[in-house]
Amino acid sequence: MARTVTPLDLFKTQMEVGMMLAEAQSVIAMRMMGWGGLWSVTTSENDRMVSEKSEAIMMSMQGAALAAMSGKRPDEIMNAAVKPLRQKTRANVKRLGKRGPTLMK
Repeated sequence: MARTVTPLDLFKTQMEVGMMLAEAQSVIAMRMMGWGGLWSVTTSENDRMVSEKSEAIMMSMQGAALAAMSGKRPDEIMNAAVKPLRQKTRANVKRLGKRGPTLMK
């Protein structure tokens, strides 16, 4: 018999989604500053921005579908969907954050 969901399980899911959203906003801000010449970004950043989404969304849908077909709880299905998206946002924040702002002269 499956374990029932606890408030801690729901809190963990909420935190993962919240972190993903905060990271996504940071990535958006750094990329927009890159367009304005205020943040150091590579010339391939625009292409990367578009191409990475289809892979992340596909992995997210696959994870959620497999969790649902396995009879997982709703919070586990959500966690499976968020995991690949969060991996991508975390990696982007780390990568873009290392590049830093452009020092204007």
